[in-house]
Amino acid sequence: MRILMVDDEIRFAETLRRGLVAEGFVVELAHDGHTGLELAATQQFDVLILDIMLPGKNGYEIVRELRRRQVWTPVLMLSAKDGEYDQADAFDLGADDYLTKPFSFVILLARLRALLRRGAPERPTTLTAGDLYLDPAQRHVTRTGTPITLTPREYGLLEYLMRHKNTVVTKAEILRSVWDAHYDGDDNVIEVYIGYLRRKIDTPFGTHSIETIRGVGYRLHDTTTTQPDTTAARNPQATLRPASGKAT
Repeated sequence: MRILMVDDEIRFAETLRRGLVAEGFVVELAHDGHTGLELAATQQFDVLILDIMLPGKNGYEIVRELRRRQVWTPVLMLSAKDGEYDQADAFDLGADDYLTKPFSFVILLARLRALLRRGAPERPTTLTAGDLYLDPAQRHVTRTGTPITLTPREYGLLEYLMRHKNTVVTKAEILRSVWDAHYDGDDNVIEVYIGYLRRKIDTPFGTHSIETIRGVGYRLHDTTTTQPDTTAARNPQATLRPASGKAT
């Protein structure tokens, strides 16, 4: 199995390379971000090991650019920083795993084996549904290029629906994933937030993205449709004309 390791700590990288070679891996080293990105984008590797703090381009920039180019090689990020936001940023940008230095070599091997078993399925880092666009890394939502401001809960609900677009999701699934497993309130809260979302992502644009499946849940469509005209349904006489003479 072929690994690219990008780390500017030369002694550390060489020591780790020797250990991995002893375990049967083929390891190529790069010590700056530009070289690492070029190798990762143009050559075939089974796993990438990226340090975050690198000269030229940092690890975040490398993984973002690789995913933008649709290079889906599994990425294990290394960092001396152990903050939860550092890890969250790595995962949001498209990394697959994260280890904080110093770490156990045995744990590193286990993580690498897990990534190799998983392979490299395509996982776009931005979500789209018709002309609706959501960037999880930036928590940015637009429709036809127009920014849409959402509350954290509205954003979480929209992200969940977009990750399951064209699929009917139940209220129970939404509560478990967007609220939490311990929420014991009324599930009508979902209807309320679906209404909030529709007023922000659909109504101003004359579109209809979120379908209510009565008795089941909701489905967000990949293709954008216009809002149905319900005038006639509300007032059947609205479409009738007088038999003769002018309308009054």
